[in-house]
Amino acid sequence: MGGKNAARLPLKTYEKELLRLQTELVRLQEWVRSEGARLVVVFEGRDAAGKGGTIQRVTQYLNPRLARIVALPKPTERERGQWYFQRYVEHLPAAGEIVLFDRSWYNRAGVEHVMGFCTKEEHQLFLRQCPIFERMLVEDGILLRKYWFSVSDTEQQERFKRRLKDPLRRWKLSPMDLESITHWEAYSRAKDEMLVHTDITEAPWYIVESDDKRRARLNMIAHLLSTVPYHDVPPPVLELPPRPASTGYERPPRDLQTYVPDHAASL
Repeated sequence: MGGKNAARLPLKTYEKELLRLQTELVRLQEWVRSEGARLVVVFEGRDAAGKGGTIQRVTQYLNPRLARIVALPKPTERERGQWYFQRYVEHLPAAGEIVLFDRSWYNRAGVEHVMGFCTKEEHQLFLRQCPIFERMLVEDGILLRKYWFSVSDTEQQERFKRRLKDPLRRWKLSPMDLESITHWEAYSRAKDEMLVHTDITEAPWYIVESDDKRRARLNMIAHLLSTVPYHDVPPPVLELPPRPASTGYERPPRDLQTYVPDHAASL
């Protein structure tokens, strides 16, 4: 994969390869469905590292009934009284499904730990239990893939600035995101400790250099495809039936129904 100093990928090159990879993702989806496989993809990384945009490209042409995005809000009072992993277990895929976690149980290793939302004891318990939990998932047949999106401090700062000025992306910024700037090194140490404990043979971490979002998306999708032994699944043979002859149906008068105004005509 390209490093942080790699040249920006040209747009035409990016779009052509993205479409090819998205076509392969559709083939992967059909294989998952037909084989009854269960695929879990974890997206983690710093704020503004490009996780959300990559997830959008992954799911753009997939069937939302088979491929789900899970982005959980902060836990409720009841969920805080559960076993930590419990709220994530209910979102795991059934046979024939793909689940993409836009952040995951690794919240405890990152933001919860750095910002003091969990105790030191809870953090240490997570680091001990997480490898066991993930080994159980893999042992049960789940295909688990974990990606860490790595962005430099200067690039993150620039992305934050652009979001502040862009009314379409302003919602992506929260006070917690901005506060992460002042905790850069603390997040770095937390990430390093997390990798030491959870980069296991059964479910290794894959680092995605994401200063160039185009390059990061292609690299991540291509890698995911390379790790799953999918193959072509012949689609069902479909034919359009002949349209039957009219039996005298007449459409009701237009003035009996309320139509959306033709805004496009004013452009």
